[in-house]
Amino acid sequence: MSTTLTNKIEITKATATKINEVDFDNLSFGAVFTDHLFECDFKNGAWQKPVIKPYAPFLLDPSAKVFHYGQAIFEGMKAYKDEADSIWLFRPDENFKRFNTSAVRMAMPEIPEDVFMGGLNELLKIDAKWVQKGNGSSMYIRPFMIATGPGVVANPSDEYKFMILLSPAQAYYAGEVKVIVAEHYSRAANGGIGAAKAAGNYAGQFYPTNLANKEGFQQIIWTDDATHTKLEEAGTMNVFFRINDTLLTAPVSERILDGITRKSLLAMAEKEGLKTDVRSVLVSELVEAAKDGSLKEIFGAGTAAVISPIKGFSYKNEYYELPKSEDSYAALLKEKLTSLQNKLSEDTFGWTVKV
Repeated sequence: MSTTLTNKIEITKATATKINEVDFDNLSFGAVFTDHLFECDFKNGAWQKPVIKPYAPFLLDPSAKVFHYGQAIFEGMKAYKDEADSIWLFRPDENFKRFNTSAVRMAMPEIPEDVFMGGLNELLKIDAKWVQKGNGSSMYIRPFMIATGPGVVANPSDEYKFMILLSPAQAYYAGEVKVIVAEHYSRAANGGIGAAKAAGNYAGQFYPTNLANKEGFQQIIWTDDATHTKLEEAGTMNVFFRINDTLLTAPVSERILDGITRKSLLAMAEKEGLKTDVRSVLVSELVEAAKDGSLKEIFGAGTAAVISPIKGFSYKNEYYELPKSEDSYAALLKEKLTSLQNKLSEDTFGWTVKV
């Protein structure tokens, strides 16, 4: 990991820590933040001096373009502490590359590697006490960039703010998840920004998800915008289907996010000798498999939950309950991946990076 920026960061330490006020056994995901944050502004065509400072609100001009034209992107990452008190990141190079892919698509400046990686590395060192040990404990990391330039002319901003926030997290349990297969609403469209981690992608999901919630379902399995016949993502996660003994998932595209957990699970599944098939999965195929009993599992995959099993799905007002699996691929892969992330097993893939 590049740390060449370390000596260039202006560091202001918090006068007191909040850590003693935190109940680490009862954390709400993404609600508690550490003592410090990382910040770097883009002005006059260049990235300015980066800073680490106490976590606090900041002021923006009411005409800042993030409010009016939605130039905002982010990433989701995690850090883990092993039994020797060393802190490890999981595939941070993939997050860095995807962040800049999102930046390009949203007409925003790319972040230099030494700013992203060096800033993250130093921030984790300063707030190292906040990273808790134990399988299930982690530090959720939220790098993001927003357009801060003033003015309501509809063009890209000429000023931006890049920040990194740290939020301690426990194992994520969503309970039993039931989903609706989308028949009208879409997460993304061809030619759109579905492959970018743009803030607006998530805002657009809230309304149809609220409708699903009112019907007793927790999430939506999104379908393609043109025909609504192809299964794409589940809520804010990539989605996997196990039909008989084959694990299927849709290929990434300009509609589907290139999930880091997704690609990691595929690699682990293949190493475990599980049959995988990356291809378009049809709604009709899912319904048929549910009816004839060949559909064994559905689960979402993403940074926050790692894997979120799905209990059943509804399509055209008919509900299909999945059977209880004796040899759950979801359980196997989650155990393998979280064990690797927490340094409880050997990382034969070379995915973990020491801070």
